[in-house]
Amino acid sequence: MQRHRTPYPADFRRKMIELVHAVRSPEALAKEFEPTAQTIYNWVAQPDRDAGKRQDGLTSAEREELTRLKRENRQLKLERDILAKAAAWFARETETLPDKGTTASRRLLRCMTLCRK
Repeated sequence: MQRHRTPYPADFRRKMIELVHAVRSPEALAKEFEPTAQTIYNWVAQPDRDAGKRQDGLTSAEREELTRLKRENRQLKLERDILAKAAAWFARETETLPDKGTTASRRLLRCMTLCRK
């Protein structure tokens, strides 16, 4: 599982970028400070991506949208699973099924079969 740490403050990142632009290498800064050299390289490249000068990664806006969409997708899957289980439970309680010709009834029947196992 990925280790999560709080992000570095924006002021700290800005100072690291300024030091790189002042001819200090990310490797030297990584030895002196906590972030890795790769992290510092990423910080230096991100403003260029946001400005459209680089195409080798996501812009900040695209990254935020991707994060939002992943979160929304995870929530929708959770809600779908809850509704499927609720539908199966109600079908068992009432011992009725919708008409066999509908797609929903086939899904419900399949769910009920799987839930009984």
